Amino acid sequence: MDGATEIGWEPHEVALLGGGPPGAVTVAVVALHLKGAVETGPRRTLCATGPEPEELGPFAGTVLDSLRVPLTARELVRHPDVRLAVALTRIPLAEEGLLRYPRLGPTRGARRQVEFWRARHPLPAVRHGLSDDDTLLAVALHGDAALRLLLPRFALRAGLMNPAAPADGGRFSLGRGRFLRWRDEYEDSVTGDWGPGHGDHAGSCGGGGGD
Repeated sequence: MDGATEIGWEPHEVALLGGGPPGAVTVAVVALHLKGAVETGPRRTLCATGPEPEELGPFAGTVLDSLRVPLTARELVRHPDVRLAVALTRIPLAEEGLLRYPRLGPTRGARRQVEFWRARHPLPAVRHGLSDDDTLLAVALHGDAALRLLLPRFALRAGLMNPAAPADGGRFSLGRGRFLRWRDEYEDSVTGDWGPGHGDHAGSCGGGGGD
């Protein structure tokens, strides 16, 4: 299937509407992982592995540039350049009437569309044989549930999901101790309440292997 073309949104835009900034960043990190552009390091850090791959969109490119130094996934969401990239991604979505002012959370219509596409493109039964595009769309629509099925080892090493919580479709835990729906994540993105960061990043990223 060419789901992203059918939907008309990029996977990180789908994730932004369904899971807030953590969703968009999660999808970008997965896209970079699939291209071999990021690797995991100590204490659930991520860092870039080399030059920017070809055909990399502006949002994923910003995420990659931010990982020239090791960061945790939560720190990555708070990075000023990434926050700016999220804001720029929201502009066309807001112009389409998919985000409501002033907090720029998804409108009811946007939520219905995401739910429709989630039902139209259910979580794959197995991970084998999926293209990178289908993997990204599955993560964008199904969040942690897709990460657990399709990229379990990388998602855990990168701190993208909480292994202790039941994976429910469309939620992005981003390694937090509990699952939060998109409403909470959007409020966090506005108030800056992302909890304490991890300041100690001694050492470089090590080859963590892949799924």
